[in-house]
Amino acid sequence: MKVLDGIHWIVTDIEGTTTEVSFVYDILFPYFRTHMDEWKTVDSDQMNQVLAQTRLLVLEEQSIDLSTNEALFDQLRQWSLEDRKVTPLKTFQGMVWEQGFTSGAIKGHVYADVKPALERWIERGLKLAIFSSGSIAAQKQLFGFSTEGDLTPYFSAYFDTTTGMKRDEQTYHLIVQQLHASANSVLFLSDIPQELEAANAAGMRTLQLVRPGTQANWSSCISDFSEIQ
Repeated sequence: MKVLDGIHWIVTDIEGTTTEVSFVYDILFPYFRTHMDEWKTVDSDQMNQVLAQTRLLVLEEQSIDLSTNEALFDQLRQWSLEDRKVTPLKTFQGMVWEQGFTSGAIKGHVYADVKPALERWIERGLKLAIFSSGSIAAQKQLFGFSTEGDLTPYFSAYFDTTTGMKRDEQTYHLIVQQLHASANSVLFLSDIPQELEAANAAGMRTLQLVRPGTQANWSSCISDFSEIQ
């Protein structure tokens, strides 16, 4: 059992922490690739921004100018297959998943121990935040249309790759600043040791979630949220 003495904020990862990894790979990613082409004829500011950011990123990384929508969509599909943590892909995935969540085709998976813990922490006066490589829009959809109902009222802040990469120490300094908190009053929960290492280097307190399929390889580990008291 891990005690929350001195903690004011809990920041949690999603995939492998609140949610089964298989949900992302077996449900969300296939849904995106099945439905992404339906957006080829969509002319909106958000879609145009995704395409512009994709074109710019490919130009920066590969010195190739993808000048057609077809080529840009092919690149987005390839990034999806590679699970690239790049902002235009994550934004686009969130747009497509929103369609699935609002239609009822998708329900966001959360482990059974998550909602009771969120309720308990809020009752203690703690504030809760999400940090995931998925876009903020996608985060809100997963928790808003979850198998446990709408969990978004429990969260006061959301962070994604627009703040920074999850294995970069500087990202966690920025999160602390935006939470207006001291680093040692923030607890970060994740299944990935490299993320925990970056958060720890920024002064946060950390716990590894060892869900089914995860190996314990951090100094402080728990198997579910009920162990945090």
